[in-house]
Amino acid sequence: MKDKIHPKYYQTRITCACGNVIETRSTVKDISVEICSNCHPFFTGKQKLVDTAGRVDRFKRKYSQNS
Repeated sequence: MKDKIHPKYYQTRITCACGNVIETRSTVKDISVEICSNCHPFFTGKQKLVDTAGRVDRFKRKYSQNS
């Protein structure tokens, strides 16, 4: 490996807006994020499907008929 071409690798703290702190390693010293896996709706199970114009109901009616 060549000398002096690789970036420095630091012990890093990733801080979320919800207060969650994750310890990892990165080329950036401290990282601040708005959303993490602790507060993201997809990972917490609080995600809601938004049904605009009844599309989900129309799909269920169309394909739930016995063929």
